[in-house]
Amino acid sequence: MLRWLRNSFLTGIVVATPVAVTIWIVYTFINFVDSTVKPLIPMRYNPESYLPFAIPGMGLLIAIVGLTLLGALAANIFGRTLISIGERLVNSLPLVRNVYGALKQIVETVMAGKENSFKEVVLVEYPMAGHHAVAFVSAQAKGAIANELGEDVIGVFVPTTPNPTSGFLLFTPRSKTIKLDMSVEEAAKLIISFGLVTPERLPKGAIPSKAPAKTGHLERHGAGEDQPNAPPETEPQA
Repeated sequence: MLRWLRNSFLTGIVVATPVAVTIWIVYTFINFVDSTVKPLIPMRYNPESYLPFAIPGMGLLIAIVGLTLLGALAANIFGRTLISIGERLVNSLPLVRNVYGALKQIVETVMAGKENSFKEVVLVEYPMAGHHAVAFVSAQAKGAIANELGEDVIGVFVPTTPNPTSGFLLFTPRSKTIKLDMSVEEAAKLIISFGLVTPERLPKGAIPSKAPAKTGHLERHGAGEDQPNAPPETEPQA
């Protein structure tokens, strides 16, 4: 009875924890956006000033509408002209232009699509020989790095655990990496979970565990299929 209660309690934790954490993250994000956007809305345009209750998610909705309008404005000639003028002003500031340029390049790379995202998952020897770390292949080495190290060098991002958004950028020959039959999403789950969550797939060339048992069954009964009613062999009596 105690074991059943213990197992039921642990199962409840396993089921409830992902749901609770997901709800908490969504709730925190919505509250953060609401608290940031709502003070920027004039009182006469704020529906909450006419209603006796607050509207959760209104700030997030306004932010989505505002970003959509900003994107539509930037798509035409007038918007591109304004953005160009603003960027020239920012580039005239010594410190701000470095921060703005780096952030703009990062955002454009992330939002560009799959062609600029991580391509494959590999193992690299890090931080020393004989020890391997999971890494994401970012791009082929180009420019000065390729001239110094060779054309077969690739850039890999080695994320940290459990926060995969931070890590190290390494350049290593492709011949010294081990390609994994694993998607980027599966590798991210592996890193976030401290290696506890592994992809549920068999290595290349592996045979499922049930196959040998089935094969053995057919081998044992294969001869009897042609003669299902064959009597068992008996020793001759003296």
